[in-house]
Amino acid sequence: MVTAAQPLSPPAAPARRVPSVRHLGPNWYACVMGTAVVGTAGAGLPWRAPGLGAVCTALWALSLVLLAVLLVARSLHWRHHRDQARAHLLDPAAAPFYGCLSMALLAVGGGALTVGRDWIGTRAAVALDTVLFGAGTVIGLSAAVAVPYLMAVRHRTEPGQASPVWLLPLVAPMVSAAVGPLLVPHLPPGQPRETLLLACVALFGASLLATLVTLPVIFGRLLTGGPLPLALTPSLFLVLGPLGQSTTAVGQFADVAPGVVPAPYAEGFGVLAVLYGVPVMGFALMWLCLATAHVVRARREGMGFSMTWWSFTFPVGTCVTGSQALARHTGLTAYDGLTVVLYAVLVAAWAVAAVHTARGVVSGALLAGPRPAPGAPRPATARTT
Repeated sequence: MVTAAQPLSPPAAPARRVPSVRHLGPNWYACVMGTAVVGTAGAGLPWRAPGLGAVCTALWALSLVLLAVLLVARSLHWRHHRDQARAHLLDPAAAPFYGCLSMALLAVGGGALTVGRDWIGTRAAVALDTVLFGAGTVIGLSAAVAVPYLMAVRHRTEPGQASPVWLLPLVAPMVSAAVGPLLVPHLPPGQPRETLLLACVALFGASLLATLVTLPVIFGRLLTGGPLPLALTPSLFLVLGPLGQSTTAVGQFADVAPGVVPAPYAEGFGVLAVLYGVPVMGFALMWLCLATAHVVRARREGMGFSMTWWSFTFPVGTCVTGSQALARHTGLTAYDGLTVVLYAVLVAAWAVAAVHTARGVVSGALLAGPRPAPGAPRPATARTT
């Protein structure tokens, strides 16, 4: 017996996808960090070239645009590709990059007061920095706790997988410590200013101690486990981040401390800026030479471009601002010369990374699914670097 066919219900509409952002990991915020630091570091150079101020401000404006674009793109990533976003959190190779979001917010916020106010005015710059500093600090502290927690209880890492990438969530509070003092003069005198300054000192201590217990693991792996995989070799420059940023931070403390904290402590901050900054900058220069030697070796062995090349920018930029702080507090022209040399390295590294990134975005190669690199540490999911 033949019966009439029952009408079929229409198929459920497929979930809306945005394939162009599926593989957009948190490491992309390094573009914002690297671009912002070129502008802010250039503003403190001892010798000013004509038009340099306008160029630095334009670079800061570019970093602000990049930040806005990436915030939207990453929001789409979380909305339409939650499986991939969760996979990033469970991947020991990708999770540490969540510290980059915090540092991108802080770098752009600090740049608003350093160079951005020339275009948008002091009031708007203070408001923008206040929002970005607050959000960046909260996110940075969350990442500094959450990522090591996930690495301890969810990730499965081996001693041979230790890399400088592990420092990313730990150095984020140090960036807060370095840019927070810029807001101190804009607070009411008295306890508000002192509270913010000492809060920045606490952030400095939290990041410094966390770095001191992690760095030996990374250095030990490098000495006993051999060179890093080619694609990860540029990440050796990340070690410069906490070194240069902490030197910058103690210099900023000394700049704003007079009139904010009692005289003995204000003088102590000035002493700390020199007694801490000089030896740490010395170690940073030694590490810069070591990391450069590894990169030259990796390049000779065929290391191609990847997003890890942005490791050449922001960490070197923190050394530029660190040497600027030492020049202010020691009065030595040697640090002025060091500042100029490091800034030239920073500009060259940023130009190379920016050009390769732009080409990769236009061609779609950087937004496509990653290809496993031979010899790279075994990830739990797809790599984003």
